[in-house]
Amino acid sequence: MPQAATPGQVMPAVFFGHGSPMNALEVNRYTAAWRAFGQAVPRPRAILVISAHWYIHATAVTAMPRPRTIHDFYGFPKPLFDVEYPAPGLPELADEVRDVVHPDRIWADVDTWGIDHGTWSVLVHAFPDASIPVVQLSINASKPFHHHLELGRKLAPLRERGVLVVGSGNVVHNLRGMNWKLSDHGYDWAQRFDQDAKERMLTDPTEFSTLDAHPDYRNAVPTPDHFIPALYLAGLAGDSPGDRPDVLVDGYAYGSLSMTAYTLGLTCPDPTGVTDGAPQPPATTPPDESNI
Repeated sequence: MPQAATPGQVMPAVFFGHGSPMNALEVNRYTAAWRAFGQAVPRPRAILVISAHWYIHATAVTAMPRPRTIHDFYGFPKPLFDVEYPAPGLPELADEVRDVVHPDRIWADVDTWGIDHGTWSVLVHAFPDASIPVVQLSINASKPFHHHLELGRKLAPLRERGVLVVGSGNVVHNLRGMNWKLSDHGYDWAQRFDQDAKERMLTDPTEFSTLDAHPDYRNAVPTPDHFIPALYLAGLAGDSPGDRPDVLVDGYAYGSLSMTAYTLGLTCPDPTGVTDGAPQPPATTPPDESNI
């Protein structure tokens, strides 16, 4: 078990490319990297997650003491719907989030959301005992990219209070382009966009928000929900010039998903002996209706 963060220690931050929720049940090179991250990071006081799957026309933060596990996907086998991630909430963290992002207005959600699969499918590997409080921050769909970049920057003081800030989505995420048979392959346009995104994240994170001008943007990001969580890590990186982002793991799934994950303030050792790529979902699951 990692040691708890010491007072004043700046917690790392991370963006996970979460891919299919089937990753929750799998051991592959992505889930092995998530587990390695959880083992290397100082034990957080709490985890604040910006998940692609809480994408609404408002900025909200969960403030319930016992958030429910949400199974917000379709067409997958029953064992995936049986997964529970019974982490506690931390209502007082909602107040801290509201304070650090002032004057931006955030409402406290006490009963509508919980822990969605963009969060728990990763955390079951990174923090499998589910004992660390988890709070989610919604993505406001009505706000432009630069707003999310700036909001990420404003979250920086939470890192000094033992809070692990996590973004969870996919830099490239095109459900209509997915082919289940291409479990470890990316189309040319997906690779071009992901590589250019990687260069910006590693050299000038504040430029990450300008990727909407990229020639492959419309294919790579037909909807912005999965891309935006990476902007929060980019915003944190832009606020921390002493910390440089690092690639935790990268690769592609189903042709049109990027599995690239980034850390900030922490370099993890590469897991050894795990080479499998993305999991193979049931053949009857329609990719564009799965909500992955």
